[in-house]
Amino acid sequence: MGDQMQFIVEKLNQEPFRKNYSLISFDSLESLQLLQLLSDVLGEIDPKHAVDIREELPEQTAKRMLNLLGILKYKPPGTVSDLSAFRQGLVTGSKSVIHPVLHWLLQRTNELKTRAYLARFLVKLEVPAEFLQDDTVADFNKQYEELMEAFKNLHKEHEQLKISGLSTAEIRRDIGAMEEEKDQLAKRVERLKKRVETVQNHQRMLEIARQLRLEKEREESLAQQKQEQKSQLFLVEQKLQRAQVQLKEMKQVVADSKPESLMKKLEEEINFNSYLVTEKIPREMESKKTSVYFLQKVVAEPAMTQADLTALESEINEVNTQINQLVEKRMIKYEPADSKFSMYRQQASIISRKKEAKAEELQAAKEEMSSLERQVEQRSSQAHELEGSEVLTEDETWQWKNQHLPNSCSQTSIWIST
Repeated sequence: MGDQMQFIVEKLNQEPFRKNYSLISFDSLESLQLLQLLSDVLGEIDPKHAVDIREELPEQTAKRMLNLLGILKYKPPGTVSDLSAFRQGLVTGSKSVIHPVLHWLLQRTNELKTRAYLARFLVKLEVPAEFLQDDTVADFNKQYEELMEAFKNLHKEHEQLKISGLSTAEIRRDIGAMEEEKDQLAKRVERLKKRVETVQNHQRMLEIARQLRLEKEREESLAQQKQEQKSQLFLVEQKLQRAQVQLKEMKQVVADSKPESLMKKLEEEINFNSYLVTEKIPREMESKKTSVYFLQKVVAEPAMTQADLTALESEINEVNTQINQLVEKRMIKYEPADSKFSMYRQQASIISRKKEAKAEELQAAKEEMSSLERQVEQRSSQAHELEGSEVLTEDETWQWKNQHLPNSCSQTSIWIST
């Protein structure tokens, strides 16, 4: 309570109340003086409540204060059963009731001012239902609700502008500073004019200075155009270099190959693509479809417990045991011819796996070739951007690619075709 009274006294001694209370003088206030003090604080929040309580009945004073405190959403301390005691203490001017109210009001005066201002327009008037049956009354009530919503939106925009925008005082200060700067510049220009007028042939010199400024602006424009043309030239040189490398490659292919070798390479490429289309890709697709089928089947089944997993593991172990027994019986019944067929099947399976591995190696080699070709172009571009650096010639580029590109591409392709 001592901290509460200290806070109340400090706030009442400041603007706009300026009461000059001490703790002793504030504590010695009578009930009527406390009610008047509470009315003054409420009047600061809402000017309609700035009244002299001696000019109204005690019931009217209590009703007026309770109405405003309800609008401000003040919740008395204690349980619901103490509300009657709170009303009675407000009528009689009890310190135990008024001191907490003053403490709550003085903590958030600015916020409560806004709330009281909005309450004048946003506290809705409840119209009885029987009156709303009249079309005129219903139309006026609808317009009233629409105006209330419009006021809410305008108030929100106003608050946002107050927070985000500059205040009028700041704008005026900026305008004043700019006008002062403008006057200073005008005075400086006048002084320079007077100094120039004393010089012989000042008009001629001013004309030369103007031409010099125009020529400097033209020089800057020409420098910018030059830079743009350099960039365009660099792009064209890059395109030319790529075209020359492609031409060199085509010439090399034509010079080193005959119709028979070209046909052979085409056959190797066709065989490789046919292998991918007819064997490798369909087998992978079937494998993926099977995996998807089993995954969908697993997802469709209900969640399994640990007991279900244990039972499945036991079943799997039994099936594996049966499979091993059947394999052993079948191996016992094998004849020599069957063993030879088994050996051949095993060799065919090994060759098929090797063939698939070589196809994957060939695909990886082609991807590596494309990556290295991009690196050649990037490094050539970077070398061209650096002044004083040497750019690889066409022969050097071709030699570098022959050294670094994979040599196993054609060999792998031949092996797959077989």
